Amino acid sequence: MRPIDLPGPERIAAAHAALRDRVRLTPLLEAEGLARECGAARLFVKAEGLQRTGSFKLRGAMWRLMQLTEEERGRGVVAFSSGNFAQGLAAAGQDLGVPVTIVMPSDAPEAKRRATEALGAEVVLSYHGDAPREVAAAALAREVAGLRGLTLLHPFDDPEVIAGQGTAGLEALAQMRAAGAVPDVVVSPVGGGGLMGGVSLALRAAHPDAEIWGAEPRGHDGMGRSLRAGDRVAAPGGPTVCDALQAPMPGEATFAACRAAGVEGLAVEDGAVLRAMMRAFEALKLVLEPSGAVALAAVLEGQVPVAGKVVLVIASGGNIAFDRFAECLAHAARKN
Repeated sequence: MRPIDLPGPERIAAAHAALRDRVRLTPLLEAEGLARECGAARLFVKAEGLQRTGSFKLRGAMWRLMQLTEEERGRGVVAFSSGNFAQGLAAAGQDLGVPVTIVMPSDAPEAKRRATEALGAEVVLSYHGDAPREVAAAALAREVAGLRGLTLLHPFDDPEVIAGQGTAGLEALAQMRAAGAVPDVVVSPVGGGGLMGGVSLALRAAHPDAEIWGAEPRGHDGMGRSLRAGDRVAAPGGPTVCDALQAPMPGEATFAACRAAGVEGLAVEDGAVLRAMMRAFEALKLVLEPSGAVALAAVLEGQVPVAGKVVLVIASGGNIAFDRFAECLAHAARKN
């Protein structure tokens, strides 16, 4: 593997300082009832679904755009995304005056497409047929970049994006310190690995002994498989409710970050994700999309050893239409 310029603590701290006035300080919620359910000493949930645009993605998108040259800003950027990075990048471009084009799979949630367009971005749809949708969208994004002279951005496999996403971890640590807590266990969702990579690097530097887990949907657990294999491998894929966590393989930079930080991977069933969405709503009044609930699902289902420990869970997003959210909760209730 080629050398990767992974962001260290100083770079993540610099991103955090630069973004302080551009992103929302999201709440860190202590979940006493959920802690009792899973046997944890204390359980904290970082509610990134309450970030501007509904997910953590704004952090990495904003920081990445801030690294562009003036010429690059003037020409504009293009990226592929199924929705959350699309909205984060569109909002960042709107704030910074950078034209944004998003290549989005045709079967991505319509609500995410509409929200991206409402933030001023141009959306170009990709059609993937039997190919993984992220692969088809990435290919079209490269084509658009070449034809239009746009700067091509990767939604997760970029050291600066990783640094920006790591600011969520720095925020959570400061909020935990204010609550008199230090994490023994940290669990985050993983798609391509930008959030997990940034958070794990920030957490490992501050707390060398913490256990760090990356939770993925069953069949889309490319990061976990890669970490166990010692090299990047593809996951088999298949149907999942977690539409934002379907990267076929972790990125080079994100894999290197997670490996350097000692992340362990695990895979979660869809049913557990839906139950976690229901429990987050009942216990914390949080609306989570399935992809945003996968880390909490891993903890509540007992897949992470948390007995007697202080636990930090990253709830990464809440971009879900009302009817879909109601359908997910109704399904979870029927299965209980």
